Amino acid sequence: MKTNIKQKIVKLLGNEERQGILIPIFAILMSLIVGAIVIAVVGKNPVNAYHNLLQGTGILPKESYAAHKGMLTDFMSFLNALTPMIFAALAVTVAFKAGLFNIGVSSQMLLAGFVATIIVGYSNMESYIAKPLVLLIGVICGAAVGGIVGYLKYRFNINEVVSCIMVNYILQYVISFFINMYYVDVVSRQSRKIADAASLTLRNVEFLGMKMEVPLGIILAIIATFGLKFILDKTKLGYEMKAVGANQKAARYAGINVGRTIVIAMLISGALSGLAGVTFYLGYNTSIQPKVLSAVGYDAIAISLLGNASPIGSMFSAFLISIISKGSTYMSSTAGVPQEIAAVITALILLFSACGAYIKYRIKRMKDEVTEESLRQYKKEEA
Repeated sequence: MKTNIKQKIVKLLGNEERQGILIPIFAILMSLIVGAIVIAVVGKNPVNAYHNLLQGTGILPKESYAAHKGMLTDFMSFLNALTPMIFAALAVTVAFKAGLFNIGVSSQMLLAGFVATIIVGYSNMESYIAKPLVLLIGVICGAAVGGIVGYLKYRFNINEVVSCIMVNYILQYVISFFINMYYVDVVSRQSRKIADAASLTLRNVEFLGMKMEVPLGIILAIIATFGLKFILDKTKLGYEMKAVGANQKAARYAGINVGRTIVIAMLISGALSGLAGVTFYLGYNTSIQPKVLSAVGYDAIAISLLGNASPIGSMFSAFLISIISKGSTYMSSTAGVPQEIAAVITALILLFSACGAYIKYRIKRMKDEVTEESLRQYKKEEA
């Protein structure tokens, strides 16, 4: 009986492609179930709470809307929040593929957003010049920081996690100093708002009698997702990054320049972080809060893990996590569920996603046991 159960599990999950789909689904379901229990413990209805999450992101309609607002308005606002999340998740995914852990996405975002703000955001440039320049600055600044971390790893074998943490602190406080000294808004205590021409989000766009936000970066994020998938699956560079991530010694023996590959992977990861930064600070937001690193860079780790460290999976995972984070405000105001519950659900997703490696290990063990049992049975019948 026990052997039959193992055989069914191996038949269902023995294929690695199926594991890449079913294990993240398992993580999502388990986190939502445990999240529902937490919501029930605080005395609220989990079904209503999850329904409100979807309403808050424009996926389901609300009971009523304010003037010039509608379901499409909420959904476009949701896409605006989703855009930097996709870029950040892709940044983490690239690093994962090369066996690296880019925990410095938030500081790379901050530097890109700050430099683009002071160079373009406070200028009088026309929008057709300002917007592409913002993207270019984001790529250059993010890649510069990521490249430095990669070079330290390659040249001095300094762990990239340590480097990223140190860079996080350095950029966080240095940029905060400059904002407070030269660019602060005395009322909001944040950096001064950028000019509309430099914003990567079109605001108050009228459509079908509604006023909404139009995130210009969402198309670029989708293109980046499929472009990264192509690089990883169809190019020599992608093969080298995955080989280095799987086993550096074997990759070096095969003739791959491990150091160069590490630096290039971090350059790409940093460039994507920079795009996340400019779409966040000059798109979703219009100013920078001193001494605060965006949580987007840390949420991206959970998203990449949930997406099985694949570009397409990360994009869909970003969609899910953004629903939870963006819809939590409406859930809190309507269902009375504490907004922190959304962070709990996100943490649960990260926890169950991290268990994916253990699940794969157990499935492999079952597969080996079933194979050995079949071999013993075959020898017994032959005898």
